[in-house]
Amino acid sequence: MPRILISLLAATVLAGTATAQTPSTDRTTIDRAIAAVYPSLVRISVVAMQWTAGREIKTEAFGSGTIVSADGYVITNHHVVGRVQRIICTLPSNEEVAAELVGTDPLSDIAVLRLKPDKPRTFPAARFGKSAELRRGDVVLAMGSPMALSQSVTRGIVSNTDMTAPPTVASSLMLDGEDVGSVVKWIGHDAAIYPGNSGGPLVNLAGEIVGVNEISLGLSGAIPADLARAIFETIRRDGSVRRSWTGIDVQPRLSTNAGHGALISWVAPGSPADGAGVRTGDILVKVNDVEIDVRFAEQLPAANQTLFNLDIGRPARVVVRREGRDTTTTVTPTQRPPASSQPAEARAWGMVASDISAVEARDMGRAGTDGVRVLNLRPGGPADQSKPPLARNDVIVEIDGRPVRSISELEDRTRTALDAKSKTGLLVAFDRGRERRLTVLEVSLPAGVEAAAEASKAWIPVGVQVLTPTLAERLGLKGRTGVRVTRVLNGGEPLRTGDVILAIEGETIRASAPNDEEVFATSLRRHRIGATVTLTVHRDGADIPVPIVLAANPKLPREMATYEDFNFEFRARNLAASDQDDPRLSGQAVAGVLVESVSQGSWAAIARLAVGDIILSVEGHPVASVDELAARMKDVAARRPTSVVMHLRKGVRTAFIEIKPSWR
Repeated sequence: MPRILISLLAATVLAGTATAQTPSTDRTTIDRAIAAVYPSLVRISVVAMQWTAGREIKTEAFGSGTIVSADGYVITNHHVVGRVQRIICTLPSNEEVAAELVGTDPLSDIAVLRLKPDKPRTFPAARFGKSAELRRGDVVLAMGSPMALSQSVTRGIVSNTDMTAPPTVASSLMLDGEDVGSVVKWIGHDAAIYPGNSGGPLVNLAGEIVGVNEISLGLSGAIPADLARAIFETIRRDGSVRRSWTGIDVQPRLSTNAGHGALISWVAPGSPADGAGVRTGDILVKVNDVEIDVRFAEQLPAANQTLFNLDIGRPARVVVRREGRDTTTTVTPTQRPPASSQPAEARAWGMVASDISAVEARDMGRAGTDGVRVLNLRPGGPADQSKPPLARNDVIVEIDGRPVRSISELEDRTRTALDAKSKTGLLVAFDRGRERRLTVLEVSLPAGVEAAAEASKAWIPVGVQVLTPTLAERLGLKGRTGVRVTRVLNGGEPLRTGDVILAIEGETIRASAPNDEEVFATSLRRHRIGATVTLTVHRDGADIPVPIVLAANPKLPREMATYEDFNFEFRARNLAASDQDDPRLSGQAVAGVLVESVSQGSWAAIARLAVGDIILSVEGHPVASVDELAARMKDVAARRPTSVVMHLRKGVRTAFIEIKPSWR
């Protein structure tokens, strides 16, 4: 997820003289303030989503929040919970409670959760204070879960009540295409906050929430409670924040601009302001009864909030100055569209794509929002291997001559193609810039790698080491070559550990260097499986003949049957004979399947399934083969449980893991 809590090497703070009397900071006052909020503090654990290399990558992340109503509503940051698939809140008692996302607002970086306990209950709720009453020098407490540690408290003072981000870090404060600094002036303070504190409360000595901690720019920064509370109430009531859009962008006036007002830096073509005759370069003087004045960056958020808070669909009086003369016009704002669309993994295409928002369409120079935008590709996937290959920012507009207006339509066409199992490929029309191009693409789901079985060869079930000249001399076999038996498999064979095999059917085994072990195996392969051969074996100081029946060599690990799970993104195979030789199994025959790969950012990886683990059971059912594992996972996919328990062998130990997917 975007991490807006960043740190710079240094920051300069201009400390002003406090304009209000600093409250007492004795221990009793601080304890009282902590006690008022601490029971409402929650640590938020999420499974967040990122989209890269053609895949949806899941990661564990953490933040903080505050319960602000007895029925369990929580305020936190958008960048903590805005794009996640699972949310768990940990209370100060260490109790874990699931939560759902009520709504989120990337522009202000505020989100609202609601706790979902097993049984109805009331929660301790903190109360909001008035951030407008804060003064430089006021003592404040920052609460949260830094670095995902248990809830903690740090103390500092308010350093700046009008903090804005410098241009050098403005790009770090973009969330889902929205510029947080365009509507937020942060409360700057020096109470220490770290990653994990995001979304936690800034508290005054009256025990009230006066801010929501968000950033660190040398100084810590909190979203003022007056703004945060208004956004919270709107989301709690409506589930989202609707803002007005006039199409006007403003910036601070230039030195050549006389009088008050804000410089209109851009007017979106076709926007309400454009239709009303507002032009780039005009000075915005007044909106309805609100005077606009932006000479400094610190004044921009107030001007933007005035424009964004107009009544949608209701005409607004706008006064602009052009060539020294004030002119009044009427602008009827529409609803402000989202800045960006939610990415989605199109697995059968091997790509991440998205719908196209009105803002994105305008930025791409497109006439409308129809189509599917390619964001990134999986190397070697179908979209990457189409002829010609698709590329980032291509817009898919047709499949087999039928329009594709959205991701959902693309997914519908994909399911149809997969069900039909057509080998002719899809004829895909896409826009690249101003060009309309065609490509042919064969959609397919990723498949496990199946190696061809190798031909069986004659084999003796023993482990051996080469009889080097030094070893031969110490064993009284100076000048002779062969191999020494280090282990006998399949008990009951005529060979013993410590035997030295010198010849096969009278032919000397010419192995004398440490890397000559394959010489013995090659010599055996000259004979057929099932044949009886006589070995010349040195045992107890004498050479003796040992007849032995040649067996077929066991299958290699790469020849074992595999199973690929697409929901949890892992691959497993049947155990090979060589796997059972692992000394960590303590000589026990293990019935299970071995995990060969786990995709980064998958549900399996989040649950700590790892390469080399042996899956012993799923949901209490033993799985001794990939066929049994496939049957169990098919049942899991049909039932879609909230959690799936696996019993694993991890080296010498066993362990249980719990996979908690969010099913699509």
